[in-house]
Amino acid sequence: MTMRIREIWLAAVAVAAAGATLTFVQVKERLEPMKERVPTSHQADGFAGYSSAPVDRKLGLVFLHHSVGEHWLADPEGVAGNAHGNGGGLRRALESNGYRVRDATYGSRLGEKTDLFDWQPKFADHLEEVLHIAHQDNVLPEGERSQIVLFKSCYPNSYFKAQGSEPGNPNGPELTVANAKASFRALLQVFARAPETLFVFVTTPPVAGGTPRERLGKVLVKRLLGRPLAAERLIQQTRLAREFRDWIIAPDGWLASYALKNVVVFDYYDVLTKHSTSLFLEYPSGDGRDSHPNTLGNQAATAEFVPFLNRAVRRMGLGG
Repeated sequence: MTMRIREIWLAAVAVAAAGATLTFVQVKERLEPMKERVPTSHQADGFAGYSSAPVDRKLGLVFLHHSVGEHWLADPEGVAGNAHGNGGGLRRALESNGYRVRDATYGSRLGEKTDLFDWQPKFADHLEEVLHIAHQDNVLPEGERSQIVLFKSCYPNSYFKAQGSEPGNPNGPELTVANAKASFRALLQVFARAPETLFVFVTTPPVAGGTPRERLGKVLVKRLLGRPLAAERLIQQTRLAREFRDWIIAPDGWLASYALKNVVVFDYYDVLTKHSTSLFLEYPSGDGRDSHPNTLGNQAATAEFVPFLNRAVRRMGLGG
């Protein structure tokens, strides 16, 4: 056996013994213990002092979202109406609590582009248009507008690429923690110019924990070149996603120096990880590898979101 063949053979044995199994199991089963969960911003800010009862006046709410948001708004299967297999019943719950629900998603001018770096230019340049959305590109009658803007990026925004370097670039385009923080700091400057509007950021949902299997030959090449396996790369990406989420909701994070009460964070990520230290979606759909939350996850989010919103509205002084 030549030296080169022997080297490859030893590497293959090492991969089979130590690394290859990581690609054939759900990654979450191999995670190191995470730090304790950071209290959510609304808990830290004393939201509990406000009533969670339905609001006393009809308030317009516009939700900018993509597929996960569409599922969350929809009724669960078996309920008459706009049902979906992953339905969370959010629209119906909001309407029963006094809100007029409007939304825009794929296929509309303002509903497209909901990645983390899209929010700052969208709201800076098109906020008045957003507030007048009826549905998709249809606008509200003259004199009507929404008082609440709910916005959420979809789960691909949990695939962070790197830590990045401070102070970061608010325009990205690389999805790093530093760039995402810079973008959201810039976003607060836009929100401060609209103190009469309540902005609700819904934290980006986590991804499902299954990782694609890799052929042994590909694993071997990666090991020889010192490159991370797909499973290892996924852990790196989702750890960074949690780091950004922790900063968004931490008392000393995104909103620490923001004086107004018109920006709040609903921790959808935390609900979908079952309030745990998991890096992954605990309510996957399909075969367990689909990152769209299933109906149980979305219903759990609805149960927490509606009273949260009622408190946030009263805290701001909109709810009567």
